[in-house]
Amino acid sequence: MAILQAQKQKVVPESNDWHIRDADEICAELNVAPASGLRADEIEARRATYGRNELEEKDIESPWAMLWEQLTDPMVVILIGAAIISAFLGDVKSVVAITAIVVLNAILGVSQEYRAEKAMAELRKMAASMVRVRRDGRETEKAPVELVPGDIVLLNVGSVIPADARVIHSANLQVQEASLTGESHPVEKHRQPLKNAEIALADRQNMVYMGTAVTYGRGEAVIVATGMRTELGRIADLIQSVGHEKTPLQRRMAQLGKALFYVGLGIVGVAFAIGLFVGLSLNIAFLTAVAIAVAVVPEGLPAVVTISLALGGQRMLNRRALIRKLPAVETLGSVTVICSDKTGTLTQNRMTVKMLDVAGYSHDLTDIIGRGKRALSLETKDLSRPERIEGILLMGCVLNNDSNIRRDEKGDVVALGDPTESALLVAGAQFGLRKDRIEPAFPRIGEVPFTSARKRMTTVHRVDHEAAAKLSSSVAVDALESALSRYDADYIAFTKGGVDGLLDVCTAVWVQGEAVPLTEERIAEITAHNDQMASEGLRVLGMAFRPFVDLPADADNETTMERDLIFCGMIGMIDPPRPEVKEAVARCRRAGIRPIMITGDHPLTAQAIARELDISRDEPDGTPARVMTGAKLNRMSDAEIAEAVKTVNVFARVSPEHKLNIVTALQAQGHIVAMTGDGVNDAPALKRADIGVAMGISGTPVTKEASDMVILDDNFANIVSAAEEGRTIYDNVRKFIKYILASNTGEVLVLFILQLAGLPLPLNTIQILWMNLVTDGLPALALGVEKGEPNAMNRPPHDPQEGIFARGLGAYLIRIGILIMAVTFIVAFIVPAPEGEDARNTVWGTMIFTTLVMSQMGHALAIRSERESAFKIGLFTNKAMLASIALTTVLQIAVIYTPFAQEFFYTVPLSAAELALCFGLATLTFFGVEFDKWFFNRRKGGSLARNNGS
Repeated sequence: MAILQAQKQKVVPESNDWHIRDADEICAELNVAPASGLRADEIEARRATYGRNELEEKDIESPWAMLWEQLTDPMVVILIGAAIISAFLGDVKSVVAITAIVVLNAILGVSQEYRAEKAMAELRKMAASMVRVRRDGRETEKAPVELVPGDIVLLNVGSVIPADARVIHSANLQVQEASLTGESHPVEKHRQPLKNAEIALADRQNMVYMGTAVTYGRGEAVIVATGMRTELGRIADLIQSVGHEKTPLQRRMAQLGKALFYVGLGIVGVAFAIGLFVGLSLNIAFLTAVAIAVAVVPEGLPAVVTISLALGGQRMLNRRALIRKLPAVETLGSVTVICSDKTGTLTQNRMTVKMLDVAGYSHDLTDIIGRGKRALSLETKDLSRPERIEGILLMGCVLNNDSNIRRDEKGDVVALGDPTESALLVAGAQFGLRKDRIEPAFPRIGEVPFTSARKRMTTVHRVDHEAAAKLSSSVAVDALESALSRYDADYIAFTKGGVDGLLDVCTAVWVQGEAVPLTEERIAEITAHNDQMASEGLRVLGMAFRPFVDLPADADNETTMERDLIFCGMIGMIDPPRPEVKEAVARCRRAGIRPIMITGDHPLTAQAIARELDISRDEPDGTPARVMTGAKLNRMSDAEIAEAVKTVNVFARVSPEHKLNIVTALQAQGHIVAMTGDGVNDAPALKRADIGVAMGISGTPVTKEASDMVILDDNFANIVSAAEEGRTIYDNVRKFIKYILASNTGEVLVLFILQLAGLPLPLNTIQILWMNLVTDGLPALALGVEKGEPNAMNRPPHDPQEGIFARGLGAYLIRIGILIMAVTFIVAFIVPAPEGEDARNTVWGTMIFTTLVMSQMGHALAIRSERESAFKIGLFTNKAMLASIALTTVLQIAVIYTPFAQEFFYTVPLSAAELALCFGLATLTFFGVEFDKWFFNRRKGGSLARNNGS
């Protein structure tokens, strides 16, 4: 039997064609009679064969494995080696200090990396708590995990589908599948087999899926898949099997670690050999090697990166973006493609009437837009044209309607009920037709409910002419009263539904105040208008009416009430774009970011919205832009998909695998991809993307757990704003990496060259750790909060593949390292050096130490902008930088003059003149960095000008 299983070790042949097979045939294959259900003696046998109906969870990496990864990082290996040598030499202080740094960095790394994979737990929560099942001819309640293929489940409003099942009976059954398929409206379900085996999941109207919910009607279904073989299980497997790509920053940091490891080993080896060659004792040669090793490693960099990203995350929160994983903060600055869902992100997630079409006249109602999610504006529109041709149509929208509107505690008008009917009600209200005011004059006295077979709904109303007369100021009411007076009618029935089916029960059409025969020509004209509206992505409903002098006795009979109707017009609805999104898309394009729409919605609807937002552009010769559907993707090879994603900007009716393949194909072409989503079906692609963006309002818990960032108001424009903040953070991270590494380069050169010159070892391990952690760290954090460049979104994103030393960073480190070394050498050669091999507890050593610290302060003040002069951007505009320099200066003075610190850091007090010399020399570093910026940026500008001129 083609029955599914939930245990990894028991594989049963599966079928994916349940939707094209007859329900009775399926029940026969599963050996179950729908009227009685499975027998009790079959349940345990099937469970033993197919396993429990639950989602499995793969093992996640343990904290100990993560800790081992941290301790085997190349930079940490250097420090561990330095600690071992220091222990061998009996330098307890250095051993303790280095070990503390290693442990703290390891804890910091593990705490970032280790977090339980909550996505699987959230998926489990989507299962129903108890399920009504028919077994042994009796109805009973069972836990979902107890269900097996062949079980008959009974579905009512509120039921959560416990497993994938084939519908075998439907009484107006509707299921909300948005979280699984992306379809924004409840899907009507029936038992008839479908013809297309490859039809998208969202269009399989005879199937129900685990985790979705019944919103209307009732039905019965036979379970065909349980556990990991369900669609939800397939998504769970994708989530667990998809690896998250390393971010650009993580790749660069790994590259930096390797580079420093090999460079550090080389320098340490050379320094040790030279030390022995020039006659240093073995002890001092080892101390020099350890000092250089410690100087090579930027111990404070991991903490600075983490804290800076956290501060950036706080700033993004002000832009309505909640960062869940810190590396996402910097990665946003490198994004080259944003793949966005449509519903609720690019659009308002609220159906709105856009077009009224009556007797060939179309009225665009694009302005009917509310103040935020579900908030509606009731500003009255003009309906004073002499023809009053829309009046009856709008009255039908209001009266044939089960929704209501009210004002909430904020004063906003909120629609309550079905989204489509709410849109119709608001359209009427826009023209002054408030249901609470109109309905008393036209009370409903009967109805023929909607069914999926008829696809229409009829309401019957008594006309209170006296009450209607009091509403005579309403043109729409006047139009309806005028129509009723032609028939001397005291009752009226309104019928709304699909246009094609509605025309079948109409015999006339209302044209300029009278009913005229519905000829073949008029039917063709109405059908053409219907097709045109549908091609624009609108959901179209037709409206018809029928006056009655006397109400028939069987007024609730569809055959009696739904015949000889008068067609009065069509309503075109759409979920409109958010007003701010079009400008956000334009900002993306200016910034070199390509927007792509990926949606489970209909291709025509997707293309209409994409065109309006300028996501999709037709070819210069007028050829329509391509829309790629999931069905087309199924027939394409990986190479063809890779080619398609280069040009196609709209993907519709796609599955979770399709989304995953699209993201993967873009990444393979070197793109940094941000992917938005709100449903469970989006989770695998979100996890694969470089930045997974979940929606804060409409997003499911599963999606949020799989994401890197949550947009709190579901607004695409805030994703773009977060990308702008990400570029600022990217630039600032680059600045403080330049700052820290240049400072370390200066320290290494000072140690190395002074050793070559035969001078004492000027710095000890404790002093170097102090500089790398405190005097480097505080200004680096201040660089992390520097304001962004004003043109950040008017240039392409940085190349995501560029290395850590790209764009001249390597050369910069050497230049500024030499500058810091040269400034320090002024002290080293004008102040008498002490005798011996060690400069501990000497004025000479303390001055070199202090000059290095203060030179780094000058460097930090100048590097706040990579292009502009510090004087141009303002020396005092970054208050955090001024505070960090002041605090570092105070701390350094304390190290020099506090007895306890003197003993720990091996310093001695300096005279006022000696201290002033150290501070004064630091200004040379500041002006040297300023000159470096001016000189090299001038050269780049001149080169660019020459290239442009040629």
